[in-house]
Amino acid sequence: MLALDDVIDLVIPRGSNDLVSYIKANTRIPVLGHADGVCHVYIDSSASAEAAARIAVDAKTDYPSACNAMETLLVHKGTVENGVAAQTLMKLRASGVKCLGGPTAMKVGLCDTPAEKFKCEYGDLTCMVEVVESVDAAIDWIHEYGSGHTEAIVCSEESDVGEEFLRRVDAACVFKNCSTRFADGFRFGLGAEVGISTGRIHSRGPVGVEGLLTTKWQLRSQGVNVATDFAGDNPAKSFTHKELM
Repeated sequence: MLALDDVIDLVIPRGSNDLVSYIKANTRIPVLGHADGVCHVYIDSSASAEAAARIAVDAKTDYPSACNAMETLLVHKGTVENGVAAQTLMKLRASGVKCLGGPTAMKVGLCDTPAEKFKCEYGDLTCMVEVVESVDAAIDWIHEYGSGHTEAIVCSEESDVGEEFLRRVDAACVFKNCSTRFADGFRFGLGAEVGISTGRIHSRGPVGVEGLLTTKWQLRSQGVNVATDFAGDNPAKSFTHKELM
């Protein structure tokens, strides 16, 4: 089937990382999908302990094997000092989550067991934890080790860092103060979800039926219109374009 690029316009694989990767590597047909779901939750220094714990626990435990489950928890160094990081990890562990530490998380004593790799889709009640110096460091980490699926920040409503995170993070879904588990076609109101794409063309993120459609342009002219009527320094006719921004 993967060789039938003359009759098949699009492949939407749903399954394991190995399945999706194999299909992408072995067909000339466009593929809508994602191989990895390495999602991050970043706890900013302005976040409350309650918000950080509720969002992190939900993102990891609601459906651990889902592609939109949290795999890495990034915490600002300020949350180590004010206790928010420790309280969040306590809630995660109480929910049955095994927390593996990155180099800094191990150094400051947040975790006892080191993570073997920084980019991993665990697919179970396991996550990696790392401490970062700033939102800039968190975004750099996400861009290096994320998969472009879903990234979330937990911060105070008054802080500008949430909007900065939303603007700067390059991913299909970027959330402020909500769980990564909301990255879903049904929850977005798309109806039946046919796939999730981390690519940039042409649909990105959860895709419903509308995301599979392309555009057909039809023009119905009043009288005869030709392109040369609209050209030159003194055109006979003018476009009625409007400034959108």
